[in-house]
Amino acid sequence: MSLKDFHIQKRTLVTGGAGFIGSHLCRRLLAEGHDVICVDNFYTGNKKNIVDLLDNPYFELIRHDITFPFYIEVDEIYNLACPASPIHYQYDPVQTTKTSVHGAINMLGLSKRLKIKIFQASTSEVYGDPKVHPQTEDYWGNVNPIGVRSCYDEGKRCAETLFFDYRRQHNLPIKVGRIFNTYGPNMHPHDGRVVSNFIVQALQNQPITIYGAGNQTRSFCYIDDLIEAFVRFMRTDDAVTGPLNLGNPYEFSILELAQQVISLTDSSSKLIFEPLPSDDPTQRKPNISLAQQVLDWEPKIQLKEGLIKTIDYFRKTLK
Repeated sequence: MSLKDFHIQKRTLVTGGAGFIGSHLCRRLLAEGHDVICVDNFYTGNKKNIVDLLDNPYFELIRHDITFPFYIEVDEIYNLACPASPIHYQYDPVQTTKTSVHGAINMLGLSKRLKIKIFQASTSEVYGDPKVHPQTEDYWGNVNPIGVRSCYDEGKRCAETLFFDYRRQHNLPIKVGRIFNTYGPNMHPHDGRVVSNFIVQALQNQPITIYGAGNQTRSFCYIDDLIEAFVRFMRTDDAVTGPLNLGNPYEFSILELAQQVISLTDSSSKLIFEPLPSDDPTQRKPNISLAQQVLDWEPKIQLKEGLIKTIDYFRKTLK
C-alpha cells in the first residue's frame, strides 16, 4: 500500500518555495488543491513572499537547507532551491555549488525512496555564452568551468547530469526545465537581475546602469507564463523528461529594456555605462519549439504588459 492510498489531496514539496519563482508556484499549486510543503533556508528567499499563505491549512513552511538530507512523505517534488542572481550566487560560490549538487542528490534520493516524480529547475546558464542562436536543447553550450559564474553554471549542469543518471540507473520519473530570464512580482529589489535593477533605479529616478554598450540581448518571460509551463510539464507522462527550454522567445537588447522601463515609469533617470562583467553572455534566446510540441504551451504575456505589472508591484514595495 502506498502513500497515495491514504489520501486524495496531492502533497507537493517545493524547495526554494519562499523565493521569487517558488512563491508563485506555491500559490498556483494551492489554487489547484494541492497540500503544499514549502522548504527554504531563506538565504535568498523571503518570508514576505509567502506570509499571506501561512494561515492556509494546506500550506506548511519548513526552514531547511537541502544540502543536508531531508525526510518527508510527499507525492511529488519541485526542486527550485538555489540562489539564481549573480550577486547572490557569487557571494558564496562554494555554497551555490553545494546547493545545486548536494541538493540535487538529496532530493533525488528522496524521490527514489518514495518512487515519485521530481522536477528540476535548471537554467539557460547551462548554455554559457552560446555560439548557437537561438539555443536548442541539444546544444551542449559554451561554458567557462573556472570563471566567476561557474559555481552556478556548472552546478546546474552537474545537477542535470545527476537527474539523467538517476533516470537511467533507477528509472526515476524526472522533469528538467531550463529556465530563461523570468521576471514579475516578488522579485527581490536588490537581487542584481536586470529587470528589477532597472525598475528600482527608474522609480527612484536614479541613473540606470548598463553594462557594456547594452547590445547584449535577453528574452524575458513573465512569471505566470513560466508557472503554467511547470504545471503542464509535471502532468506529462514519465516518458517526457526534458530538458525543455522554458522562456519567452522574443528577444530584446538591454538598451531597449532600459528605454522601455524609463518610458513606462515616466522616470527622469539617465543611462550610465559600466564595463561588461566577466563571462556575461552576449545573446540569450530560447528555441521553445519542443515545449510547444510536448506541453502545448507558449508565453502569452509580452514584455510591455509584464513590465507594467512588475512596476506596479515595485511601486507598492518601495514605499
